[in-house]
Amino acid sequence: MFPATPQFAAALHILAELRAASYEAYLAGGCVRDLLLGREPHDYDVATSATPDVVLRMFPRTFAVGAHFGVVLVASNEEVEQPTEVATFRSDGVYSDGRHPDGVRYTLSAEEDVRRRDFTINGLLLDRLQFSKQTFAVREGLREGLREGLIDHVGGLADLDAGVIRAIGDPVLRFEEDHLRMLRGARFAARFGFKLEPQTAAAMRQLAAKTAAVSRERVRDELTKMLTEGHARRAFELLDETGLLVEVLPEIARMKGVEQPPQFHPEGDVWLHTLLLLDQLEPGCPLTLAWGALLHDVGKPPTFRRVDRIRFNGHVEVGVAMGAEICRRFRFSNDETRQILALIENHMRFGDAPRMKASTLKRFFRLQGFEQHLALHRMDCLAGSGNLDYWNFVRERFEAMPEETVCPQPLLTGRELIAAGYTPGAQFKEMLHAVEDAQLEGQIHTTEEAMRLIQERFPIL
Repeated sequence: MFPATPQFAAALHILAELRAASYEAYLAGGCVRDLLLGREPHDYDVATSATPDVVLRMFPRTFAVGAHFGVVLVASNEEVEQPTEVATFRSDGVYSDGRHPDGVRYTLSAEEDVRRRDFTINGLLLDRLQFSKQTFAVREGLREGLREGLIDHVGGLADLDAGVIRAIGDPVLRFEEDHLRMLRGARFAARFGFKLEPQTAAAMRQLAAKTAAVSRERVRDELTKMLTEGHARRAFELLDETGLLVEVLPEIARMKGVEQPPQFHPEGDVWLHTLLLLDQLEPGCPLTLAWGALLHDVGKPPTFRRVDRIRFNGHVEVGVAMGAEICRRFRFSNDETRQILALIENHMRFGDAPRMKASTLKRFFRLQGFEQHLALHRMDCLAGSGNLDYWNFVRERFEAMPEETVCPQPLLTGRELIAAGYTPGAQFKEMLHAVEDAQLEGQIHTTEEAMRLIQERFPIL
């Protein structure tokens, strides 16, 4: 059946209202593609001959967020969290900044509007009046009932059937207009398991360096989608094959050919090891875990040494510094940066866990989002030797240890130390750490015992 979602119903309502007012209106772009693939669209877009001022007048709850580009958001009711994007048919002018057209010209031609879009599979239109709400057959992954109302000016249906990502018209021109389209092409190919059409791939290789002009936030968001949609390995293989990887993440491209000790990494070099981690990332995984998996060994290429054997001395510390620079470059939030760097910094600590003091192990468990640390170590092991002994050791103790044991209420604070006659200063941190350490080790349990420990170790002179 057609998707019985509030978003879908809202889009159909908008189409019906526009048609009733004698305007052309179609479902357009990615939602049509996804419906044909039998996937639930994330959102629904409408393309229409109605100009933005008309759309703003016709619907009571609208947002003119992109009206100068012919785009209006229409919110139908409170049930629909995401407004429907309604875009006027247009023909774009020159893209002098490699992102936005310098100007747009509205048109009454749906075909003209489609031909300025990026890829053929995103250039399909669906006429709401030409299909019925009935159960339709599925053949070769495509929903036959939708084809009745399909309008295809660019061969998108044939490419969808063939599993091909093809730029509309001249691929060089399409990528010159918006350089981010090259990254989107790689992402779509990975997401759907499609091939890049040869001329489209050749244009990506030719213009890969143009991505330097794209804002780092847009590149970051595109890479994050690649990492979290469930096809990260293929996405990064395509980035490498098209020359895009060395432009947007040269630190990752340098992993290629960097050997690893075969006794610990029988899978091969650092690049292959990283790909094997990316292959394990599940759809919808936290972006911090995904970027932590990508960057966990980023410090290995610059620290590679072969003396008596292959060594990567200091690769964790170097990796944290490189990860910090990458996070700054892509403008991650402070919280995201902290978690990504923590994953890099701590990914080698699992091997020390069986020898850790109880207090050290408990502090290890206190790391923010410790489940992500567990997940990364498991992927790291499965992408290498396959030995999960340390992961099992840590996981079993983490799951068995009550929260109040890992994060007990402090037995002392600075106020008690002052009341006992100690002068505030840098030593307070050392004193309170000593108390907490003994508490986590199970050596003390009361405030009185904590104070005796302080008086013994830190006598007032």
